[in-house]
Amino acid sequence: MPDAVQLLMRETDRHMLEAIEAVKREFSLIRTGRANPAILDRIRVEYYGQMMSVKQVATISAPEPRLLMISPWDKQMAKPIVDAITSSDLGLNPQSDGNIIRVPLPQLTTERRKELAKMVTRKTEEGRVSIRNIRRDTVERLRGMQKDGKMSEDDLRRFQDQVQKITDGHVKQLESVEKDKEREIMEA
Repeated sequence: MPDAVQLLMRETDRHMLEAIEAVKREFSLIRTGRANPAILDRIRVEYYGQMMSVKQVATISAPEPRLLMISPWDKQMAKPIVDAITSSDLGLNPQSDGNIIRVPLPQLTTERRKELAKMVTRKTEEGRVSIRNIRRDTVERLRGMQKDGKMSEDDLRRFQDQVQKITDGHVKQLESVEKDKEREIMEA
């Protein structure tokens, strides 16, 4: 296999893995029945004139399955953090004693679980599309190499089959991640 093709295959594999990681990051923002500090990642508070995420101004832990605890490093940040969480679309009701903020997570309803499962399916499909786009770009580059006389028609077909195998493997991996997240959402 020519070095350029080997490099292209490694690059394709890396890009597909990055697409899967992006989907996993999206999944971490979807609330399940369990407390997960990642659900607060997109919440921002103003800290000395700059907007920062909560995890940049406090320690977030999940001591119980349905409770998040936030310990602001600067005690003056407790009220802005509470306000930011309350005004977010997460539907959470934080309680502060001035030092520590407790965020109880309400039980998910069956209807809400189904909505979240649909969201997981949508995010997974976006990941599949991204992986297929990477495959398409790789195949186009391979065809360009064949047109330029750098490989034969048979080599092109063989390399396209390799790209398809790489794609199939990554799609299976993505589907496995999807099933795990759906199972996590549907658990009580």
